[in-house]
Amino acid sequence: MEYCVLLNQDYSFLNIINWKKAICLVVKGKAKPISYSDRCVTHGDCGNSMKVPSVLVLMRLIRRIYRNRVPLTKKNIMVRDDFKCVYCGSTIQLTIDHIVPVSRGGKTSFENCVTACRKCNHSKGCHLPSECGLSFRKTPHQPTISEFLYKRMKTLGVTDLLKDLGIY
Repeated sequence: MEYCVLLNQDYSFLNIINWKKAICLVVKGKAKPISYSDRCVTHGDCGNSMKVPSVLVLMRLIRRIYRNRVPLTKKNIMVRDDFKCVYCGSTIQLTIDHIVPVSRGGKTSFENCVTACRKCNHSKGCHLPSECGLSFRKTPHQPTISEFLYKRMKTLGVTDLLKDLGIY
């Protein structure tokens, strides 16, 4: 799937959308393309082809309402930890581990949950990492919205595109 960067009228980053949504915004006159990808799409009925935009700017300014925090989900914990085990650095068979086990009163929070490979998670069991000789490669923390958006943009290669355009 190909993605498109959506910028507000003031050229601030808004979101990353799929190419179909991007084309709809252009056709409806709600956004104008700044740059295009190498891909073209053809409409089946009329045979018209159109280049797929890679960066769009909205025609009207959208006021952004920020969330207070990143939602706590398994995927968001793994994104924060770069999809690597915080104990050994493995990227295979990843799970979520509670630093202080739930059986010992540990809560489910960003500060108490980390990405761990199945091997490290099983070897730790219901113990604390210090009791098993495990140490963190990265300290768990509550990510900010901006940190999370930057990681998402970097993963999709959007930051390179915005730097090339002189926007970022």
